[in-house]
Order: sequence, then structure tokens, then C-alpha cells
Amino acid sequence: MHKVVLTRSFPRSIPVSLEELLPHEHFDVVQPSEGGKFSREELLEELRGAHGLFAVGGGCDEGLRGKDFDAAPHLKVISRYGVGYDNVDVGEAADRGVRVTNTPNDVTDPTADTALILLLSSMRRASEFERTLRGGGWSSFNVLGHCPTGKVLGIIGMGRIGKAVATRAQAFGMQVIYHNRKRLSESEEAELHCSYRALDDLLHEADAISLHCPLTAETEYLINREQFAQMKRGAVLVNTSRGKVVCEEELVRALESGHLFGAGLDVFENEPSVHPRLLELPNVTLLPHIGSATVEARAAMAVTALSDLRAVLRPDLYGEAKHLVC
Repeated sequence: MHKVVLTRSFPRSIPVSLEELLPHEHFDVVQPSEGGKFSREELLEELRGAHGLFAVGGGCDEGLRGKDFDAAPHLKVISRYGVGYDNVDVGEAADRGVRVTNTPNDVTDPTADTALILLLSSMRRASEFERTLRGGGWSSFNVLGHCPTGKVLGIIGMGRIGKAVATRAQAFGMQVIYHNRKRLSESEEAELHCSYRALDDLLHEADAISLHCPLTAETEYLINREQFAQMKRGAVLVNTSRGKVVCEEELVRALESGHLFGAGLDVFENEPSVHPRLLELPNVTLLPHIGSATVEARAAMAVTALSDLRAVLRPDLYGEAKHLVC
């Protein structure tokens, strides 16, 4: 019998049977009460006898780093319910023989959709107009947005999600340029109708910038005061990657000064806290990290994550895990 700990209770909104994925005859599943989440202390206590961890949220309090692994001497696998795993010390996990898995494919389309929602809302000032209407007002001939048609979208991070955003943006008549750690092949660029730029050149050229890079030591605060200064006056910034890729204080200054026309954010530097001035600014569309929040995506993510978790623990029954980070 293998003990599996869930950092949060399995959501009832997901049309997937936890019992079918982790049968009681093979797995002892421990989770908080319905709608709940283990405190940090509770989680570490439960992990003392655990073999698997299903890390539902992406916050630091739901992952393991450094000496946290000392509290889980029997742990064999950490399965992340999402594509990002920056709340897990992958190096430490590998050193201790703990496998780490994620769900890289299931979040692609819904996250790309979310990026387009934020991009269009920021360019057309949709959330600003909605707040005006809800407050009893109406549109003004003096408050105008921008059409995406003919504008240049700069994508930073051309992985699965970045490519999906490129395809969607082109449907709105946008020209796409990109920066990536590794340049795409000529055939990929031709297929995606996009062209490569050095980061500085992309910042200078783009009318809108969409971030799709993982959080690493190299990308932490990738967009800071210097980068905002390089952007076109009147540009729009969209972030659906990780909050700490952007320095929020410098973002606020760029928005308040009018250097940036607007911003659309689904992730934040210190989630779930949001910079108070971002909450006040009218030219910002804010979402509470809901990039994958669709019934279809969350169901697929649950199947992927728990299938890999059980495969690591019982390969004799379930074969090999398919989405290993380490």
C-alpha cells in the first residue's frame, strides 16, 4: 500500500474519479477536508509516511525545497498539477531519488486563450469600460483602445504555449516576432509565420509583448526597469507565465507614467497577494491565475498527473510515467 498526499482536496468540479485513478486497494489517499488545503506544518507531518505527493497548487507552501525533503524519507514521486514546477527543488529531488512529473500538454490551449483574452482586453480597454458601465457610466468618445490588426506582437518564450498564442494572434491580423532561449528551425518559423529577434530588438519593436517563459534563475525579473525603458511608448504587456518574471513595482511605474498603454496579468510576483497599485490602475486587466481553469483542461491535467504518479509507484500495474521532469 502506498500513501499519497494531496496538498488540497480534490476539486468536485473536475469530472474525474479520484478512486478510479488511485484505487483504494493500492493507494492510501490522504487529503484535506472538502475545499480545504493543508497548512505547511500539516503537509510536512503527513509526508513523513508518504510515498507520493500530488502538489495541486503552484505556491511555495505546496512544494518541497531543500531540507523539506528530510520530512519525507519515503517519498518517491512529486506530481505537479500544472506545467510549472518552480516550487519544487528538482535538483534536491533528483539527488534523493524522487521523481518529479508535470502536465506540459494539457494547459497549452486554455493558457493561450487566457493570454489572448488579456491581450485584447488590454488593447481595447475592455475591463476599464466594463468597470465604467458597472459604476453607472457609459463610453466616452475620448477614451479609446487600439486595434490588434497590423500590430506587432512580441512573444518571449516560444514553447508550446507561445506557439499557440502566435497562431491565435495571427487570426487577429497581428505580425508575430519572438525571442527564445533556442531559436526555432527555419521550417518552424515558416510554419508559424514568425521571425526571431534578440531580446533588446523585440522590446524596441513590439506593440504588445506576451511572456511565456518558465521561472528560472535566468528569467527571474527578466522584465525590469531597463526592459520597460526599452519598450515602445504605448506598448502593452501580458503575463501568463510566472509572476516573478516581471518586477511589479517597475511595471506599476511604467503604467502610471503612461509609458505603457496597459497590461494584462494572470500571474503575480507574490501570489495570492497583488500589488495594491495594480488593483487601483484602470489600464490593467487582472485575473487570479486562471490560465488552465476550464473543466476540460483541469480534468485532463488530473488524469495526466495522477496517471504518472501511480506509474512511478506501481510500474508493474501502470507502466512507465510519461511526463518526467527528473
